[in-house]
Amino acid sequence: MKKLIALLTALMVAVLALPLACAEEAPQSHILVVYFSATGTTKGVAEKLAEGLNADLYEIVPEEPYTDADLNYNNSKSRTSIETDDPACRPAIAGELPDLSAYDTVFIGYPIWWGDTPRIVSNFVEQVDLTGKTLAVFFTSGSSGLGSSMKHLEQQADAGAWLEGKRFTSRSSVEELVAWAKGLGIEP
Repeated sequence: MKKLIALLTALMVAVLALPLACAEEAPQSHILVVYFSATGTTKGVAEKLAEGLNADLYEIVPEEPYTDADLNYNNSKSRTSIETDDPACRPAIAGELPDLSAYDTVFIGYPIWWGDTPRIVSNFVEQVDLTGKTLAVFFTSGSSGLGSSMKHLEQQADAGAWLEGKRFTSRSSVEELVAWAKGLGIEP
């Protein structure tokens, strides 16, 4: 009888703990900041934006990491040059893609490569469901503008409500990033 009571008690504790375990896996925010960063600059901006908006963070990690030689923009045979020249190129993403169902707003950050989005970011937007999401891009560059990158992402995703993108640098502050998001009508 004591064993039966102990077993029932253990079972009850396990059942009651189940919702807590599931709650820990659920997103903590309605906003997700997604980013790809080849050199760390975009990562720093993404972390500041996520901090300022109390948003969750997801890094697009290439299955094959980029080396310094791959990022040599002066070499027409470098990996980034070859990928940029091939609009159909879709570098593989390592790991699982995030489940976006709990998010209503997704920020997508990336460096500008020759006025466009790195192809790995195109791969991301084509693989996830952005239906019904509010989307805003932020990009990093020393001097380049948005170019055609956002237009291409919007076409590739074929879903979501896309808001105006903006360029930031490694010196951009949390306050500057939050002010931009709020100017788009996005509140934490």
